[in-house]
Amino acid sequence: MKEVASVDRLKNLEEKIATAVERVKALKEEKTTLEKRIKELETVLSEKNREIEALTTEKISIKTQVEELLEELETLEI
Repeated sequence: MKEVASVDRLKNLEEKIATAVERVKALKEEKTTLEKRIKELETVLSEKNREIEALTTEKISIKTQVEELLEELETLEI
């Protein structure tokens, strides 16, 4: 009777270990997937930051041109 209980406990322990191993494997795969997604998003973020910088530069340039044109217009009106 004692041996049967011992065998059952060992089987139960083996099942728990197998479940834990599978869970760890699944978590490692999920971690890899999430790390890949983070890298993809960082790349997109970097591209968007470059676009923002380019648009900011363009905005400043256009603002300067408009100011110059307004000054020229004022000169012509006088």
